[in-house]
Amino acid sequence: MWEQILPGLRIKIVMTILLGVIYPLAITGICQVFFPHQANGSLVTSGGRLIGSELIGQNFTKPEYFQPRPSAAGSDGYDPTASGGSNYGPTNQKLIARVKASIEKFRKENPDYQGPIPADLLTASASGLDPHISPASAGAQAARVAQARGVPVEQVNRLIAQFTERPDLGILGEPRVNVLKLNVELDHRAPRKHPK
Repeated sequence: MWEQILPGLRIKIVMTILLGVIYPLAITGICQVFFPHQANGSLVTSGGRLIGSELIGQNFTKPEYFQPRPSAAGSDGYDPTASGGSNYGPTNQKLIARVKASIEKFRKENPDYQGPIPADLLTASASGLDPHISPASAGAQAARVAQARGVPVEQVNRLIAQFTERPDLGILGEPRVNVLKLNVELDHRAPRKHPK
């Protein structure tokens, strides 16, 4: 009986050490050497202070900042421990009411914008943590941000163009703008001008 059990135990111990210890440590070491920013969570700092990760969306509510997609992750949204969408179908009254509230809020906060509201400003992503918006969504908010910061809208539009990420490998995904990175750059290049 032991002749059959011992080889299986030896293989299990060897594979556990190889795949459960050595392989993860080797991959972690390689990533720390060649991709330290990504391996450590793609963290963003400003003024020596950690302010978030470029991989996880967060809520910006002040008028001088670009706002992200709505989030259904957690009770207040943008909760990385409760990632997920609302799972409401298109005929669900709660979803319809939330989208209508998002439309009213957007129109109230962006009175200068008259075009159709981009869908990603009204609908949550599947994770509720999407850190990106479409260039159209950023453009729809540009006038509000420029006015709140007291800068020309052309300056804000140039920053949007500069921070628009192209599809990966030229074909994967859509053009997108990372909200956190854009807002951090706005604080550096166009700090809000406080009234005297």
